[in-house]
Formats: sequence, structure tokens, C-alpha cells
Amino acid sequence: MSRLENKIEAKNRSIVEVLDKKKYTVDYYQREYSWQQKHIEQLVTDLSTAFLNEYEPQHERTEVENYNSYYLGPFVLSEKEGMRSIIDGQQRLTSLTLILVYLNNLQKSYGVNEAIEGLIFSEKFGKKSFNIDVPERTKCLQALFEQGEYSPADDADVSTLNMVERYSDIAEAFPKEVDAVVLPFFIDWFKERVVLVEILAYSDDNAYTIFETMNDRGLNLTPTEMLKGYLLSRFKDNSLRKTANDFWKQSIITLQALDKEEDQRFIQSWLRAKYALTIRPGKAGSQNEDFEKIGTRFHNWFRDNLALMGLDKDSQAGFNQFINEHFKYYLEAYLRIAQAEQTLTGGLESVHYLKQWGIASSLKHPLLLASLLPSDSVAMANQKMNLVAKYLEIFCVRRSINFRNFGATSIRYTMYSLVKELRDKSLEELQLLLQAKLDGMEEGWEAFNRFRLHGQNKYFVKYLLSRLSGYVDELAGENTNFTHYFHKGTGKPFEIEHIWSQHFVEHKDEFDQQHDFEDYRNRLGGLVLLPRGTNQSYGDKPYAMKKTHYIKENLLVKSLCPLAYVNNPNFKKLISEHALPFEAHEDFKKANVEARQALYQAICEEIWTLKAVV
Repeated sequence: MSRLENKIEAKNRSIVEVLDKKKYTVDYYQREYSWQQKHIEQLVTDLSTAFLNEYEPQHERTEVENYNSYYLGPFVLSEKEGMRSIIDGQQRLTSLTLILVYLNNLQKSYGVNEAIEGLIFSEKFGKKSFNIDVPERTKCLQALFEQGEYSPADDADVSTLNMVERYSDIAEAFPKEVDAVVLPFFIDWFKERVVLVEILAYSDDNAYTIFETMNDRGLNLTPTEMLKGYLLSRFKDNSLRKTANDFWKQSIITLQALDKEEDQRFIQSWLRAKYALTIRPGKAGSQNEDFEKIGTRFHNWFRDNLALMGLDKDSQAGFNQFINEHFKYYLEAYLRIAQAEQTLTGGLESVHYLKQWGIASSLKHPLLLASLLPSDSVAMANQKMNLVAKYLEIFCVRRSINFRNFGATSIRYTMYSLVKELRDKSLEELQLLLQAKLDGMEEGWEAFNRFRLHGQNKYFVKYLLSRLSGYVDELAGENTNFTHYFHKGTGKPFEIEHIWSQHFVEHKDEFDQQHDFEDYRNRLGGLVLLPRGTNQSYGDKPYAMKKTHYIKENLLVKSLCPLAYVNNPNFKKLISEHALPFEAHEDFKKANVEARQALYQAICEEIWTLKAVV
């Protein structure tokens, strides 16, 4: 190996230094972009919090140069023959690119014009290409950059699907405090004060060695490890310390089996649920308080707030009880939540539903744990958690049908405040409190008659139709439920089917303008779920032809057809007992869409109520 090939360089780089008119390829073995909602929300929250801790309304933009830097970690490159390949760090760099695309679209909506484009793509000899150059992502990035939305094809790869979803997550998580006035300051800070460490190798061998070392042999202590060290230091009895240490170690192994950072998320959720008192107000220039400090350096917060937890630094007995009783109880509850989120579980159904479409885990999990007491039985604790989850699900659904978001930043103050209200409440107290919250919600069901599918809510619409389809099936005694429709499973995945074809000309008797036709075509009442393939084969046919096929499908789809009401006692009983306005549709015109919309609303109002929980 030559001296150049053996050379390794490590330098601090700002975002502008890393991305401005720079080109990178992505190594084949880490081609997929795999970040999930929790990762991007955490990044956006961390960045915006760090910025807002520095910003003051009276500042001039030149003062941004003196703001504290935010360290985002290392990334590893290999350079050969002038080409740079990302060996480690493409998840982070792709996420930063998505944030830049969002910032560029946001500033256009505000009438701001800061120089961002050069960090996203560059142009040479009249040809534009993105700086993170992965050909299969180009179409998606182009659409997000130009329109702020993208509808992936049915066979879209995992990276494309994740990029579209993460872009939506960024839009929801981005703080409203960063308005038209503050945004130029944030962009300056983001470009110049967010810092990465660029590790550059001139051979693939060296680059891979660095990658392995960083990922397999890191020695930096995590907040969890530092908290453990502090807790164990309070023990004087070696036997008690060993027992506590063994239990802690096994608990962390169990949590990390779910995700490598799940231990930190649990501790953050637990401390916020039971002990945090103060919250940073939602305005620029505010300082971090309990909820935010727990989210960043909970080991320091814990040491400084022993009294909140009823602990005396010199009381071994107190710390022993804290680990072996309190930690153990809330850990077991958290693990039940984690299990129910993955698998539909009796008694915790709403926890599962909420996971599919709902509030960020950083807000959700403290709420689920807040009311629990160590004296609560498992059955009682599950009832409490399911009740809170049901409330949150209703909250999310009602906001969604009113075209309101519930991103972490937009509702964080509301949710953190609610944590304190739920803390230590009995089941009956929870019921009364949460029902009062729903009664006072600005967003009700009144807007449902206008709710429709659009470019950014496809996931939610599928969720909604899956809940409706599964609920009707269960009422009728079918063997299928929500998971059959929403999760991929082993068969053909279900897709949204428009009952009307795309041919405006077929509906000119009722619509003068195409956009009015499209509005009705996309209304929920004009949609059903069908298995992939079936959906594609029906798509362009008129309703009269589709009807003969619909009778073979799930009950909610079948209910369009007169035959569904013949010799079907379970279905007739369902209609009678629940007073749901089912009706057959010989034809499907504008009035039929409206009738179907009313049916869907009636089912939704029956599903999303707290009355059946307790």
C-alpha cells in the first residue's frame, strides 16, 4: 500500500463544508436509507432545541457566528481517483439533505431566499445531480424538492418509502417558533454551526477498518451507563450493589434487544412520566427545563433532582427500592407496551393502533406510564395504559380528519402538560379527565364529510380504512381484523381503491370542473381497500362492472352490493344492533359518495369513543 493509500485525515466540517457543491456516492453494502420516525424526530428536536437555546429575538444575524456549535458525530469517506464514497454516515447525511429540502420549501412559503440549493444539488454542463448521488432516489428527491411531496409507486424500494415518510415527519416535527423572522437565523446556524467530523481514507481497506472500529469497539459511556454508575455508587453493601448491578445489566440487555437505544428511551420516558415538573415554553429564547433536560442528559438531571424522586443521596435503602421496585415495575410496563406495539394484544389494543399512526414515542410513552402506581396490578396498569392510548388515538384521528398535524414539536407543550395531569390518577379519574379533554377539543367530527385522500395522508387513509374494515369484520364475527388489512402479512397487501375511475368525462353530468370531480373522487366515502392486483385489475372499470367483483371482497366493500344484504344474518344483526347506516348502491353518483361518507363517519364515531374502554 502506498503512503497516500495509507493516509487518513480527520477534520471538523460544518454542513456547508460537507455538502456545498460536493458529490458523494453511497457504498453498495449500506445502500438503503432506513431511518424511522423516532430517529428523524429526535434529530429535528435536538437541532431545534440547540438553536433555540442560543437565539434571542433582539439578535442580529451576525451574532449567529458566536452561537455554540452542535456536534453531530463522525462520518467516514473513502476517496479514490477523485470520487468520494460514504462508508459510514449515509443515514445521517441523507437525513440532513431531507432537512435542507424541507427548509428550502419552507423558506419559499415564507418569501425568504437563503442560499440552500447548493447543499442539495449542483449543476455541471447543464446537468443537475444531487450531492448524495444515489440514482434510484433521484426521482423522489426531485419531487420533494420541487413540490414538497411524492407518491411512491407500488413497487417503490425501501429507501424511497422511508424518505417520503421521513420528509413528512420533518414537516410535523419542525418547531413553529422558527417562523419567517427566525428562519434565516436557523438556516445560518444550521449551515455554519452544525459540525460533523469528516474521516477521510484513501483506500477502502482503511475506510472499512475505521468503520468497524467505530461501530464495534466504541468506548464512550452512554447516559444509561453513567446513571448506573451513580446509582451503584450510593450502595455501601457489596451484596446489595451486586444484586442491583446484575438486575440492571439484564434489564438493559432486554431493552437493547428491542433497539440499541431503547434503554435510553425507556429511562427518558419513565423519568418524564413520574417526576418531571417543568417544560420549556414554546417561544424563541426560552431555556430548557425538566422535560428537555431529561431528553438530553438525564443522568445529570437525575443527580441534581434526587428530592423529586424521594431519594436521599446517603440512603442506600432508598436507592435499593428505587432500582428493585420502581425501576422494575415501570420497566415491565414499558416492555408490555413494546410488545403490544408490535403485536395486537388483548387488553392493550389501543397501544398497538396508536403505534401505527400516532404521537411520537418521546411524547406517547411518558403519557402511557404517567398514571401507573407500583401498587397497581398488571391488569389495572394495562387498563390505564389502554385508556390513555385510546384517548391519544382519538386525539390523533380527530386532528387528522381536520387536516391538523400532531408532530412532536407542534403538540409537545400540550402533551408534556398532560403528563403531569395524568400522574398517579385512578382509572375512574382518568376516564373523567380524558373525556373532558375530548369534549373540549376544537377538532371534532364535523369536518369528516369533507375529509379526503391527498398527497401527504395516504398512510393515514389506509390506516383509517383498515380500522373500519377490521371493526366491521369483528362485529360480524369474521376471523379478520385490523392487522389483516394494514400489515403486510403473508398474502397480498391491501391498497386503497378509488370506486370512481379517473375519467372525468364519465361524471360531467354532475361536475362542471375537473377539480370538483377529483375532490369527490378522493373523499373517504369513495374509497375502499382491496388486495394488490385486484385493485389494479378493477381500477379503470366503471362502477357497474366493479360491483360484480366487490361482492367477493371484505364485508365493508361487499356492503356496496345488494347481494350482501341477502341471507347474511350476522351482517343484518350488526346493522340493527349498532344502527349503522349501511345501504346498497345500485349506482354510485355524487350523492352515493356522500352517503358512504356518512356511513364511514358513523363507524368512526363508534370506534373512537372512550365509553367502551372501562
